Amino acid sequence: MTVSQNPKWVTVLRVFEPAEADLFRSRLEAARIPVQVKNIGPALAIAGYGLAVGGILVQVPAEYEEEALAILKNKEDHGERDAGGERIE
Repeated sequence: MTVSQNPKWVTVLRVFEPAEADLFRSRLEAARIPVQVKNIGPALAIAGYGLAVGGILVQVPAEYEEEALAILKNKEDHGERDAGGERIE
C-alpha cells in the first residue's frame, strides 16, 4: 500500500511517556507503516508536560489505521514486509 500525497493522519495511540511513544513508533516503522509522533517535544522538555498537551500522539495515515492498531494490539506481530511494503505471511 502506498501513502497518498496528502494523507489524513489518525491517532492510533495516546500515551504520556516519551519512551512508550518511541517504542510503538519503532514497531510501526519496523512494519513499514508511515508514522509520526506529535507533542513529544514538550513532553521531553518538562517532566509531566505530556499530560498538559493532551498526551503524546502516535499517528499513521488513515489507510494504515486498521493494520497499525492490529500491530499495536499484538505483541507477537513483527510486521515483516517485503521491499514493496506488502506483508509477508
